[in-house]
Amino acid sequence: MRKPARRRRRRSSVSPSALPLGDPLPADGSFPQEVLDALPGRAQKPFGLYVHIPFCSVRCGYCDFNTYTSEDLGPGASRQSYPDTLIGELEFARGVLDRSGAPERPFSTVFFGGGTPTLLPAEDLSRILIRARELFGFAEGAEITTEANPDTVTPESARVLAEAGFTRISLGMQSAVPEVLATLDRTHDRLNVPRAVEAARAAGLEVSLDLIHGTPGETLQDWRRSLEEAVAMAPDHISAYSLIVEEGTAMAAQIRRGTLPDIDPDDQADKYLLTEELLSAAGYRWYEVSNYSTSEKTRSDHNLNYWLDSDWWGAGPGAHSHMAGMRWWNAKHPAAYAQRLHAGTTPGHGREILDAEAKVLEHLMLRLRICEGLDVAAYNAMEELQEIQGEPITAGELRRLVGDGLIEEVAAAPSAEHPGGRAVLTLKGRLLADAVTRRLAP
Repeated sequence: MRKPARRRRRRSSVSPSALPLGDPLPADGSFPQEVLDALPGRAQKPFGLYVHIPFCSVRCGYCDFNTYTSEDLGPGASRQSYPDTLIGELEFARGVLDRSGAPERPFSTVFFGGGTPTLLPAEDLSRILIRARELFGFAEGAEITTEANPDTVTPESARVLAEAGFTRISLGMQSAVPEVLATLDRTHDRLNVPRAVEAARAAGLEVSLDLIHGTPGETLQDWRRSLEEAVAMAPDHISAYSLIVEEGTAMAAQIRRGTLPDIDPDDQADKYLLTEELLSAAGYRWYEVSNYSTSEKTRSDHNLNYWLDSDWWGAGPGAHSHMAGMRWWNAKHPAAYAQRLHAGTTPGHGREILDAEAKVLEHLMLRLRICEGLDVAAYNAMEELQEIQGEPITAGELRRLVGDGLIEEVAAAPSAEHPGGRAVLTLKGRLLADAVTRRLAP
């Protein structure tokens, strides 16, 4: 059986339905000494901002993100008051970083996710963005994205977003087939997808389309239709994720009851192969296992920040942040999140410091997922690998992976720039990325 690699979700800064365990944060949000000591050495690392908008008109059956359909979730957590609460966290973040003595870094990327950010008026999203710029500044050429439901994008809203500084819009198309959309509980009008693309283009915004394959009942021809309709709109970027059915979701319950068929790994593998075939023919190139772009310029820099061990601040209920090897996450419910901020304390619920083993495994796993691959010499030289007395990757293991058709032969050969070679996944390797990771793990 060909089992496709488990796709890493793009928004690794937003919580699933349950928060992880962790140590409590101090009320003022201050960083522990080991993080303070590490921050000066990360001055050249990109710094991103994730902004979580938790509101949705309908909760999709497959979704386990921290989202809510109610328009009013308590003081400071209604659609009308939430933008000011978010701005309060940005101001709190500015204070934490100032007190930490962290090197000044403007945001190089900003990503509004959810939920459905565009359920809020474009003027409110713009106000949040403008305050982030005032507090932190934006790097030259900063990538600034909002996710959007196609039903919520108009020529006027796209113009307002572009004028505020947004550069990119990511539209949740998911499928072009009405029956598949119904299974996913997606309620948008599929005809609004090209209209939203046109509105974004007219405003000067880059466009990304999000697709999901492997929905119960979806045929290979259904998936072909979705890909072909997406390509026909000529977006700059396409994310094509295989469906993951998470425990606790409505879809998981439907599968358990037998009202929907379970996910078929062979079916997902066939759809991944079709994705590669059609998108490559249309001029798109993979740069991460589930992400394709027309050029390096149109890749998602914000996603790359997650995959390349950069730092980011996650604002909003349940949002996750990362600074110099420390992760922390905010209170999950919007009312609890707002209450903490209004009391002048951190909205953070818990935190963890990554140990050496976790850093090694994440470096290995995440680098393997991108088209540049894993720099073997750099990996073998990691201080954390020495600390855990892990086995380095040998030339012999690279040759075995090449022989198995899992990594590219040319990239694996030593060069002046990469004296240990690189482990770059082949198409077969992308289907088996988790297995390759296990083979190389110390």
